[in-house]
Amino acid sequence: MQPVTLDEELRWATQMLEAAGVAEARLAAEALLLHVLQRPRSFLYGHGLDYFTPPGHARFEELLRRRAEGEPVQYILGFEQFYGRNFLVSPSVLIPRPETELSVQTVLELASPLPVPSPLIADICTGSGCIAITLALELPRARVVAADISGPALTIAARNASELQAPVEFREGDLLEPWRDLAGGFDLIVANPPYVGEDEFPHLQREVRDFEPRTALIGGPHGTEIYQRLIAQAAEFLKPGGWLVLEIGYRSAARLRSLLTDWEGVEVIADWQGWDRVIKARKTSGETAARATK
Repeated sequence: MQPVTLDEELRWATQMLEAAGVAEARLAAEALLLHVLQRPRSFLYGHGLDYFTPPGHARFEELLRRRAEGEPVQYILGFEQFYGRNFLVSPSVLIPRPETELSVQTVLELASPLPVPSPLIADICTGSGCIAITLALELPRARVVAADISGPALTIAARNASELQAPVEFREGDLLEPWRDLAGGFDLIVANPPYVGEDEFPHLQREVRDFEPRTALIGGPHGTEIYQRLIAQAAEFLKPGGWLVLEIGYRSAARLRSLLTDWEGVEVIADWQGWDRVIKARKTSGETAARATK
């Protein structure tokens, strides 16, 4: 093989990915090349004329083939960044997305005025653990627990917690059930449950539809069925005045509002793209409930 420079290799790789219909082909090519080189992004700015060795090209070509077939870059690299930290990912877990940081920000805002010094927080459908771990690191006085129905997902979450030295407690099981011994004691519950409807699933991007875990995506025929069970459980598990924070699908807000008519402070929060992304609601306090019955 004739030696080629890194600039030439990148141009070829970008064209290959573009021909395969890959979005943001240049960024994907750069990320995969830097992974092969084990270099930071800044390396490319001063070394574009360096020659790329044949063994490196063979490895790079294999990664490009996987990306051209639709496999997400994050699964190829084995990590994704969330809230400024790197999280291990695999096909056992959803890839953390920037929009989910809105759930974290919402919880942090709600936690700061809580009257308890060490709030008890649950992250349900934790997946990679990105929400729970971020909250544990951002709120060092809080006790953060998490649950997921998937054992393989919890393996990834536990590895992330260990790598990032986050004191999160994990249990396997359906929604809040693994933490029934703490029912009635939670100050905050946050969840990013499956919310894709069965009719939506065939129309998802191939990177999502063909590679991310189906059980973490589909929330039932309409995409809101899991919320109905989770909201009912949260009413039981939260303290009076405790908060529920849910990431939602773009067409779910009206349905979820109807499930939260007995709650206070219900608010839908849009993400940076303007889509409905998070809904928060406060469990009716004892005083409020007493006034309502008079």
